[in-house]
Amino acid sequence: MQKRKSFNLLLGIAFLCVVLLFSGCSFHAASGEKQNMDLTMKPVDLKLAHFFPAAHPAEKELAQGWANAVNNATKGQVTITSYPGETLLAAAEIYDGVVTGIADVGLSCFSYTRGRFPLLEAFELPGILYKNSKVASKVANEGIEKLNPEEIQDTKLMMVLATGSGDLFTKIPIRNLKDLEGLEIRATGLSAKTVRALGAIPVAMPQSEAYEALAKGVVKGNLSPIEVLQGWRHAEVTDYLTITPFLYNTLFFVTMNLDVWNSLPIEIQAAIEEVNTTFHEDVAMDLWDKQNESALKYAVEETGIKVIDLSDEETTKWMLMMEPIQDEFIADMEEAGLPGEKALDTVKQLAAQYNEMYR
Repeated sequence: MQKRKSFNLLLGIAFLCVVLLFSGCSFHAASGEKQNMDLTMKPVDLKLAHFFPAAHPAEKELAQGWANAVNNATKGQVTITSYPGETLLAAAEIYDGVVTGIADVGLSCFSYTRGRFPLLEAFELPGILYKNSKVASKVANEGIEKLNPEEIQDTKLMMVLATGSGDLFTKIPIRNLKDLEGLEIRATGLSAKTVRALGAIPVAMPQSEAYEALAKGVVKGNLSPIEVLQGWRHAEVTDYLTITPFLYNTLFFVTMNLDVWNSLPIEIQAAIEEVNTTFHEDVAMDLWDKQNESALKYAVEETGIKVIDLSDEETTKWMLMMEPIQDEFIADMEEAGLPGEKALDTVKQLAAQYNEMYR
């Protein structure tokens, strides 16, 4: 009898193992089917909002180029339709418009909503030299990934790119600080503080409004990358270009609504992230370098704009006036409980590294 009970017990255990084995196989098979269903999900069409004109390289090469790369990488499952020229959202509304779902994806400047991204201002502080937009873009993209600040956690950041250094283009010649004193200069975000420190009067507005403001004399100049002389036709309404590579850097973001991102299958997310890395390296990093070079040639040869280089003495004066802005940034961040000094050190370290790499 005892032997029979032992035999029955062993038989029961064996049966249970067989059941669990086949259940496990069924589970894995179901998981495999689920993955296949995800990979053949119903295609989605995402709306991308930005403020650049339809003919601008930021639309043709950046927005359209990235959208096509994502579409190819996801085998047509993710289509991205671009809405340029503020047709979906105004420039300053784009990030929050992505947060709330008005747009699925947004391309704009962090600086258009001053105070919304306090720690990221470290990447736009004056007094830091970026030899080109490739350096500035590499520093921004990598630095933000390292810092991973709380202020950008409400969307899924695709990539960050930058203009690199910007310059002053004006209606009157600017050769020294006295020439700049009291002059109305279009400047947004941190650039407004820079312009004010130099004795000028900053006037905030997006690039989409600057042409008319320059034409009507509402502002007498603009602190921006050289590309706007051609891309935004500002060479038509300014006469002088003063080279100031230590004053300016602006960051552009491409970011996605967090709920939309989380709704995508893991395989689709991985494909998009691979596109982000490759596209940033191959296209986005030096997009502004190409535009700046073309715009400078156009402005000088086609419109006759005159280029002014500051003297060494004047450059030293201007640079010294930028140091308090960096100090103030660190103090403000410390007061807010944010790692301002760490952020600025990260920027300086990466800038030195990539200025050597991308001469």
